Amino acid sequence: MQMEQQILRIPGPTPIPPSVQRAMSQPMIGHRGQEMQALLEALKGKLKPVFGTKEEVLLFTSSGTAALETAVVNAVEPGEEVIVIVSGAFGDRFTKICEEYHILVHRYDVTWGEAASPDQLQHLLQKHQDVKAVFATFCETSTGVLNPIKDLASVVHQYSNALFIVDGVSCIGATETQMDEWGLDIVVTGSQKAMMLPAGLAFVAASKRAWEAIEHNQQPRFYLDMRKYRNKLEENSSPFTPAVSLLLGLKQAIALMEDEGLSTIYKRHQLMGEMTRNAFHALNIPLLTKDTDGSPTVTAVRPADFSAEALRKVLRSEFGLTIAGGQQHLKGAIFRIGHMGYCNPADVLQIISLMEIGLRKINKNIELGKGVRAAQNVYLNNK
Repeated sequence: MQMEQQILRIPGPTPIPPSVQRAMSQPMIGHRGQEMQALLEALKGKLKPVFGTKEEVLLFTSSGTAALETAVVNAVEPGEEVIVIVSGAFGDRFTKICEEYHILVHRYDVTWGEAASPDQLQHLLQKHQDVKAVFATFCETSTGVLNPIKDLASVVHQYSNALFIVDGVSCIGATETQMDEWGLDIVVTGSQKAMMLPAGLAFVAASKRAWEAIEHNQQPRFYLDMRKYRNKLEENSSPFTPAVSLLLGLKQAIALMEDEGLSTIYKRHQLMGEMTRNAFHALNIPLLTKDTDGSPTVTAVRPADFSAEALRKVLRSEFGLTIAGGQQHLKGAIFRIGHMGYCNPADVLQIISLMEIGLRKINKNIELGKGVRAAQNVYLNNK
C-alpha cells in the first residue's frame, strides 16, 4: 500500500515544523523592498547566538556544499597548503573542493566511525608548517561521529597560524557551538538539518582573522564572494536574488529555537542521541561509533547478522519510515537514523518501536520492547 504519511528520519533533509511551513506559504514580497530589509535586519542578530559569534552570519541561496566551496574559495589561494581532516564522506568532499581549486592538500585520514585525534593533528601541523588552513567536519553525517572541534581548534592555534574552517552542516543549531570562544575562523551550515527548513539556504560566518585573509585573497570568485554578501548585509540586502520564502521560514524557525532556548535544544538532542544508542545496545546490535564519539544528531548502526538494506526496505514499505543507508564503502553495511531539528524523544520511541517490528519482519531474533524499554529508561533517568 502506498502510504500517504511519510516518517522522515534521515540526517537531512529533516521534517519541517507546521508553523515554519505556514510561514513559508505567506504571500511573496519584493526582495528589494522595505519588507525584505526589515526581515534581514531581524534575522541578522538572531543567527549570531546559534553560531556563538558576534560576527555577521552571511546568508546564501545555495546548498551546504556551496557553503563548503565558499569557505575554500574565499580563504585559500591556488598553490597554498592545507590540512583536511577526513573522517567520512564530507571531509572527503572538502578535499575534492580544495583539489579542484589547485590547493595542495595534506589529508589526515581518520578511520570512518572514529573521531579525529588532536594529537594526530598536532603531529601533522608540526610536519607541515606552511599550511594556510585546516578543514574539519564538526558532525560527520556519513558516520554519526561528532569530532572534538573545540580541542582541534586549540591545537590548530597553538601549533600554527592556520585558519580553522569548520563544516557544521549537520549539527549547528543542535550542538553547542562557540565560534568566537573556541577560535573557529569560518563556520558553515545549511538550512535542511537542525535549522528545520527545506534545503536551499546556507549560512557562513567568519572571524576577524578570517576576514583579513579573505580581503587579501587573490582567488577569483563571483557568486560565492563573501565580501559581496557582507557588504550587502550591512545594507540589509543581498547581492543576488534571495530565497524569500525560505527566509520567511527561517524567521519562524529561529522564533521556535528562541522559545525553547539553545541550552534546552542542546540537551534535547543529547538525550535523543543517548536514547537511540542505548536502544541498540540493549538489542545487541553494533553501532559504528563509540558512545564517546557519537553525534547527538545522527546515529550510525552497523549490523553484524542482518541486512541493513532489508531493514530499510521493510520499514519504508510497512510504515512509511525512511532511514538513511551508508555512503561510499559503507553503502549497504550501515544504516543511519537522523534525530535532529523538529524531533523529540517521543519520535525516538516511535522509531525504535517500528525498528523492532522491522527487525522481526526480516527474521532478526530480538525481544520486542527491549530497545524501547532501554530508551524509556534513558528518558526517565534524564536529570
